Amino acid sequence: MHNTASAALGRELLSENTHLAQHNREHFDEAGVFVVNVMSAPGAGKTTLLEQALPLLARRHRVAVIEGDMATELDADRLRERGVDVLAITTGRACHLDATMIARGLHHGETKLDLPSLDVIVVENVGNLVCPAEFEIGEHRKVALCSVTEGVDKPLKYPIMFRAADLLVITKLDLLPHVDVSLDQLVTNAKEVNPALEVIALSAKTGEGVLNFVRWIAAGRAAHAPPVAVRA
Repeated sequence: MHNTASAALGRELLSENTHLAQHNREHFDEAGVFVVNVMSAPGAGKTTLLEQALPLLARRHRVAVIEGDMATELDADRLRERGVDVLAITTGRACHLDATMIARGLHHGETKLDLPSLDVIVVENVGNLVCPAEFEIGEHRKVALCSVTEGVDKPLKYPIMFRAADLLVITKLDLLPHVDVSLDQLVTNAKEVNPALEVIALSAKTGEGVLNFVRWIAAGRAAHAPPVAVRA
């Protein structure tokens, strides 16, 4: 009986979150902002990738970041050094961002983001391979990172993350010669979970493939821009 009640409560929470996420998405759409939710296990390289990608993206787009972390603003500070506006959300014990946190951050946060002045918001979610994929936040696209050091089995062991993602970014490509990992097998496993998944392999350290990630975001922004979106 207890398990049944817990499951019902979980479904109710997810339903409420989905409703609020749609509300967030309506705000983003009204402002003409394309939102990307970047998710991964801790240490997969989200912040390092964004340190390299954001300045490239900012050459042609007005970009901001929503940074989710459990206890600090260390990653937010790293990204602020790249010259972009960063809204930091500290989640406390929660292992993911949710739609309520995003709404509160946008409307009541100490650092306000001026949505109509932006083209792209990149959300760096809390490092976790399950919960961030289950809680929508109003994003238009989801990106899952998996480093070569994590092995080939993560898509099979954590299918929720890879099934929800639109893009798989395989990171730390520069370390591939030093680990016993088949890149082809990693992609095969990911495609088994999600056949429609796009894949980009890159190294934020060397820069290889980073531009492909930037172009993927730019293409998504172009597809979601208002038909005659000419803003001063």
